[in-house]
Amino acid sequence: METRNAANMNLPNPGTPRLESAPAEGPGAMRLVGHWTVRESAALEALLSHARPPSSREVRIDAASLEAFDTAGALVLARIRDRFAREGCSVKIVGLPPERVPLLKIASTPIPVTLPSARRPGPLERLTRLSADWTEQAFGFLSFVGEVFLASLQQLVRPRRIRWAFVISNIQTSGVGAIPIIGLLSFLIGIVIAYQGAVQLHRYGADVFIVDLVGLSMVRELAPLMTAIIVAGRTGSSFTAQIGTMRVTEEVDALKVLGMNPIDVLVLPKLFALIVVLPLLTAFAAAVGVLGGAIMTASMTPIGPSFFLSQFPRVVLPVSYFVGVGKAPIFAAVIATVGCYQGFRASGSAESVGAQTTVSVVQSIFLIIVLDALFSIVFSVVGI
Repeated sequence: METRNAANMNLPNPGTPRLESAPAEGPGAMRLVGHWTVRESAALEALLSHARPPSSREVRIDAASLEAFDTAGALVLARIRDRFAREGCSVKIVGLPPERVPLLKIASTPIPVTLPSARRPGPLERLTRLSADWTEQAFGFLSFVGEVFLASLQQLVRPRRIRWAFVISNIQTSGVGAIPIIGLLSFLIGIVIAYQGAVQLHRYGADVFIVDLVGLSMVRELAPLMTAIIVAGRTGSSFTAQIGTMRVTEEVDALKVLGMNPIDVLVLPKLFALIVVLPLLTAFAAAVGVLGGAIMTASMTPIGPSFFLSQFPRVVLPVSYFVGVGKAPIFAAVIATVGCYQGFRASGSAESVGAQTTVSVVQSIFLIIVLDALFSIVFSVVGI
């Protein structure tokens, strides 16, 4: 009894797919047996890995003994046939019922390795998409500006609603942290302007006008413009990255669930802090730039620091000083609004945060330069 059970355990499962040699039918004859279906996929894969052609170059595979056959079995059979053919055998499959022949044909159909390339949009289509995107961004930005304006009016009417702790924290990070880089660059810009002016004006004996060149250019134009650009790259980008990360991690949605307006919590403290900080940074940049210009002038011309500083108030009138500093709050509002708006546009992944940060810096610098040009035109028309 035990011997019979051991012998039965060694017998294969009747449904197991097999590729058997049939020497009685010829030297290259083989026979398909069992269920060649997806249910036996593991056995089919093992059969495919171990299948070897007979010694004869003429191989005849009889499929009449198949009990079940589907697409998975047809695919394995086609791969076995292709393997035998690559080894120099001429393979012929016979005995396959007519209703199963299409399965073998489907399995034998080669799959294209290259996908059709996507159609490239034409110039008009690209222009239309770009215009639509710009229009959508413009309307979205104007809507965001309106929301920020109304929310700021509500907080200014009720100052107790202002989150002073957040405002002071943003003043620290946006203002105090930017002093070293703004001071260094302004000092170097003042040196460059004084050097270039001294080289040209000394030829005509007009060294005294270096004070006009350095003073007016730094106070009216370069100090507010360069300070705003530096703050846009340093602080505006951080606003976008911070809010964008909160959007991706759904912290902004959590604020809404708690009944808090994200504009009140995230935007207005940054806006108020930058409006306070940027004029102070502009005045600091102008003073450091004039100091650098005075040092370079004293080293290249007979004009000493005492004469430079005494001549400076006669050249740079208070109106010129207030024109330069007066641009700063407008630039600050643009930087904070654009930075926060692009942060709210981020969604999906960290890649979106990086992309919106880049857009924020580019748009802020572009708007700053455009506004500075408009200010110059208006001041020229007014006569300031």
